[in-house]
Amino acid sequence: MDTQSSQLQFRPPPEDPDFRDLRVRSRDAVSFLFTGLTGLATWAIIAILGVILANILLNGWSGLSWRFITSGSDQDMFDVNTAGVLPMIIGTSARVILMTIFVIPIGVITAIYLTEYARGTSLLTRIIRGAVNNLAGVPSIVFGLFGLGFFISFVGGSMDALFRPNNPEPLWGKPAILWASLTLAVMTLPVVIVATEESLKAIPLGLREASLALGATKLQTIWKIVLPQALPGILTGGILSISRAAGEVAPILFTGAAYYMAGYPAALTDQFMDLGYHVYILSTQSPNIELTRPLLYATVLVLLMLTFALNIVAILIRGRMRRQMRALQ
Repeated sequence: MDTQSSQLQFRPPPEDPDFRDLRVRSRDAVSFLFTGLTGLATWAIIAILGVILANILLNGWSGLSWRFITSGSDQDMFDVNTAGVLPMIIGTSARVILMTIFVIPIGVITAIYLTEYARGTSLLTRIIRGAVNNLAGVPSIVFGLFGLGFFISFVGGSMDALFRPNNPEPLWGKPAILWASLTLAVMTLPVVIVATEESLKAIPLGLREASLALGATKLQTIWKIVLPQALPGILTGGILSISRAAGEVAPILFTGAAYYMAGYPAALTDQFMDLGYHVYILSTQSPNIELTRPLLYATVLVLLMLTFALNIVAILIRGRMRRQMRALQ
């Protein structure tokens, strides 16, 4: 009886209906305001992107032609009637493909170590994670100077001294598409590592335990079970690295980009012409910027189209991998 009376004594009074309605309306107003602000921010980003693309299309479409895309500048790269960007397209595509070949294996192996083998509290793990985080914040021009000092002067110079001691003309110790691609690989390495690591962490622990319970080794489990499941996420990291590296100019200024070349890069030790660097040349070295403005915008448009094309290819490959994984499941 005493317990029942105490419960009745401390029962809260009924809520005022007017106060409850006010609280509900306030909550709905806050939710509506938050939804409106997030929607406004989203549409603002879309509008900014639309304005940029529209500006490039309107100014660059007049200078775009089949001859412009499929030929080079044999005489004058600033002449609207004879200029072409085929060497730049080939050079940009080659360096992006080489960069992807270099960065994907290194990034995936590093992410596998951090996720599957490393102890989170060990000194080596903290050093690697700190290095990855710091690399992501380094300005791109610093990577260019790093490529010049390490890859060209140290690695390339050492290779020339070792394999060509009697030849004064450097073969490896000079700017080349190989060193430019390796420099870009170092720059985009954090993107691939983080994307791969997050993809590996998303794989359920039960899959690993089931594989180990059936007698598979840890390496077999990673190779046969974990990596196939994480492959779409790994390709996402590759797509992000391609998107960042395709338009970079500063890292290749000192490591391989050429002002002008009559031909195309035929070896890893050759220099190359690049779309991003060509945009810089057209905007700073032209004797008449107004006459070359259509070429400038057309080159930017081609660079965007090439970046989209490379991304679409990677996205299609990722989609095919996902469909294959779903079919196996």
